[in-house]
Amino acid sequence: LTSPTNLLFTLSFIIFTIGFTFRHTHLLSALLCLEGMMLSVFLLMATWSLNSNISSLILPLTVLTLSACEAGIGLALLIASARTHNTANLKNLNLLQC
Repeated sequence: LTSPTNLLFTLSFIIFTIGFTFRHTHLLSALLCLEGMMLSVFLLMATWSLNSNISSLILPLTVLTLSACEAGIGLALLIASARTHNTANLKNLNLLQC
């Protein structure tokens, strides 16, 4: 039986996934959707490990650390694309063109 908090975090992950697939025209909105997905995964794993008798919080903290690294790399890519291409729209960025 699922608890209401687990259902809420699963629903938020689904909403952020839908937002990422349909509204990824700008790099910042794509990064925010990815960050929301990772945050909902972290909260789901943290509540799962607290509700079960697992005393280790290593896995949720690892996910949180990786999502912070992903956010830093994403913001660095946003700044680099804004400086080189003068835009952050994903449709205007071409990976084959240097």
